[in-house]
Amino acid sequence: MELTPDEQATYDGERGPVHQKAMEILVALGKIYGARSLVPVTSVQIAGVSYKNLGMPGKEFIRWWVDHGARVRRLATLNPAGIDRKRWKELGFPEEFSTHQREIIDDYAMLGIEPTCTCAPYEIGNLPKFGDHIAWSESSAVSFANTYIGARTNREGGPSALAAAIVGKTPCHGYHLDEQRAPGVGYDVTATVRNEADAGALGIVAGRDVGSRVPFFSGLPPFETGWYKQLGAAMAASGSVALYHVDGQTPEARAKTVRPPEETRPVESLDPAYELLNSGGERIDFVSLGCPHASLEEMHRIAEMLRGRKVVVPLWITTSVATAAQADEYGYAAVIEGAGARVVCDTCMVVSPIETFGYETVATNSAKGCYYLQSWCGVETRYGDVHSCIEAACTGRWPQ
Repeated sequence: MELTPDEQATYDGERGPVHQKAMEILVALGKIYGARSLVPVTSVQIAGVSYKNLGMPGKEFIRWWVDHGARVRRLATLNPAGIDRKRWKELGFPEEFSTHQREIIDDYAMLGIEPTCTCAPYEIGNLPKFGDHIAWSESSAVSFANTYIGARTNREGGPSALAAAIVGKTPCHGYHLDEQRAPGVGYDVTATVRNEADAGALGIVAGRDVGSRVPFFSGLPPFETGWYKQLGAAMAASGSVALYHVDGQTPEARAKTVRPPEETRPVESLDPAYELLNSGGERIDFVSLGCPHASLEEMHRIAEMLRGRKVVVPLWITTSVATAAQADEYGYAAVIEGAGARVVCDTCMVVSPIETFGYETVATNSAKGCYYLQSWCGVETRYGDVHSCIEAACTGRWPQ
């Protein structure tokens, strides 16, 4: 790699051990991926927050940076944790787990990182501009930033994102480069896509096929913002997609800076995805909405569906503290909680210790959530749009 004199001095330890270790991480990754230089970033989003993922080794890794006086140089926000920091006891999170989790978040905050605990940082102030180079690490956020906003980021790991926040730069390779953002395979979609659940199902179909290539979708109806979130999150979970283009809709496709690839495959049915994601029976034990974290608009929609109704099984809507505060101000949270559901902050079911709660079948409108709940948490799932999930919460049965 070609380092500037300042970068070389940092790498050689002249700026102290904290900056040296951060630079060593970045240079090592740059060499692995063939980067020729580092590029400055405007913001960072850091994964590796939930104690479920980190365990004690990860917790001790973060503590090292705190003990050595590290501070971030760029706006940096945190991914979801494994608990709701305020309501963990009320919601039934294990005490020992919760203690470790709160200490991890406190340590990150001591590094100067905003303890936002959300997978949708673009909803609460960490909003890059088109063309900005950033260093984000949560898979759905990376996909949304690259695709919907047109910012530029690879899917960073937790340590590399932290190093980027401390140094203010990241290796310039992958999706930071024009040529790497070109689509590798096209999907001509004739299957019906009418809601966020269909978008997520399409993400499962494409993600399991495309691998790490950049997909280009044609034939899609006008997409809502939430549909982009679900499509990208599903492809990141079922494959390793961090960027996709939608003909005539996403920024680079609209500007025609990317072109449809020669290789195009038909998508005639979403049935294979629905069959995969609907592994559970008709009886529902728990309903989870907000993966990725619910926006204020989504909170409004959910509140209107719950108005005048009562849930008979637990229903959690996971979101950020900031979005929950807005929902409270507008009265949405009162309607949701009045129906017996819960607005849950800081976490989501994927990174929480849900396997300790005793649920057998979870209903959700998140294809990503289903994918991980089945494979990682050992929980059966029912999958459909938000209307179906609300019906399940209010009846305890999956609607026919």
